Amino acid sequence: MNFNQRLYFLLSAFLLFTFISCTRLPNVQGKGETFLQGVWSQDSIANSEQLLTYTKHHFKISCDSFYVDLTTYSKVNYYEDSCFNNGIWKEHAKGTYNVKGDTLLLEGDFTKSNYKQKISGCYRNGRYLPSFKIKSSGPNNLVLESLNDQRECALVLKEKITCVPKEL
Repeated sequence: MNFNQRLYFLLSAFLLFTFISCTRLPNVQGKGETFLQGVWSQDSIANSEQLLTYTKHHFKISCDSFYVDLTTYSKVNYYEDSCFNNGIWKEHAKGTYNVKGDTLLLEGDFTKSNYKQKISGCYRNGRYLPSFKIKSSGPNNLVLESLNDQRECALVLKEKITCVPKEL
């Protein structure tokens, strides 16, 4: 076998291996978890009047995607005065989620209020990567516990959503 034949053989084997080993991902989003589909709101927080800082969550979960609005109330100024906003501010994030056992893993990015990418400004930028233990779930309520700070997030279903996967 001469050099050209060996090169042709190796190139053919490489292309065949590459073609066989690659799998095409679907061009639609995943279905997610049925019990999570909907608009969920955290209406109150236990002992909030005694806390220096707390955050209320408002989730929209559709298929395998989430959108979250975070409203923070703080008696302590962690930011420059122009960002503190008298101790009440909103942050937003979007991304995808995954449920593994009793754990809800969110993987997304902080965004502007229109859910477009945020790269600077007040409050947090970059990745949004919280994880929660699913303590209980029912048709109209969902109780999560943050694995970061063990704070409980009791959510109430405001609107049910049926997943209709969209093209990516």
